[in-house]
Amino acid sequence: MFSLDQISAFVAVAEELHFGRAAERLNMTQPPLSRQVQKLERAVGARLLERDNRRVELTDAGQAFLPEARRLLALVETASDLARRVEGGAAGTLRLGFTAVSAIRTLGPFLRRMSEELPGVDVILHERVTPAQVDGLLRGELDLGLGRPPFDAVALDSRVVFREPLYAVVPADHRLATVGRALSPADFSNEQVISYSPTQARYFHELTVRFLTNEHPRIEQRVQQILTVVLLVAAGRGVALVPASARSLGVQGVAYCELVDSGEAGPVELHAIWNRESTSPLLQRVLGLFEDSDALRASIDTKVILDRHQ
Repeated sequence: MFSLDQISAFVAVAEELHFGRAAERLNMTQPPLSRQVQKLERAVGARLLERDNRRVELTDAGQAFLPEARRLLALVETASDLARRVEGGAAGTLRLGFTAVSAIRTLGPFLRRMSEELPGVDVILHERVTPAQVDGLLRGELDLGLGRPPFDAVALDSRVVFREPLYAVVPADHRLATVGRALSPADFSNEQVISYSPTQARYFHELTVRFLTNEHPRIEQRVQQILTVVLLVAAGRGVALVPASARSLGVQGVAYCELVDSGEAGPVELHAIWNRESTSPLLQRVLGLFEDSDALRASIDTKVILDRHQ
């Protein structure tokens, strides 16, 4: 088999058509350069160069071999560059999990920063509720998640990337839509409330329970997704508590109301979540984007609505 050194020697001589200039270009002397070309010809099984004391010319076989040799050297250089960029976290593939509502204010700005600062990284998106993201991280199916606590703090590490207040969402013609003040837990007494699954949407289930402690709402539905909650409210099936970013969903027929002391139940947090055992340089570069909190917050403050059908 031939070596890359032999290929490089042949390409230099073929382009210079002079052994002396080719040797100078490669910072070597002529005898070892000639030996490299001879070894290549033996390995290929064809004479690639015609040479005498006055001239060097490519044979027909050499003319056919030259573009392939150049392509091989370029491929090696491209592969080497890719390996260096992957090792430095500037290239590769990021498998990113996200919840539907996290996409509204966070995912779009984050992906734009990825495109600007890490253009060599491909992002594969996986929409999953937080428990499914956690499972994917532990199984190695995901590199990073955007989800809600709680999660296994022993196996997973996390960083808060966004905080927002909790709001009430009510039908547009509901009495609570026109009270003209922030709503208190007492306002929900005996109201029909759409709540959340205590297993698949545990975070929002617990926020709802904490805010409505000591009141007596009627829990009629328990669902997983914020969008489903808002659509049920729009259909007149009850009222609910949602993160402020749900206002950007664009669902018609609902009104959003501030809550009194909603901090007692929140604020609503979104976390970047990853496996503690990950040694990926790319993951470390991506997490660095979240460290620049001012820049990310400025991006997030621009409303972004993810087209779920793309």
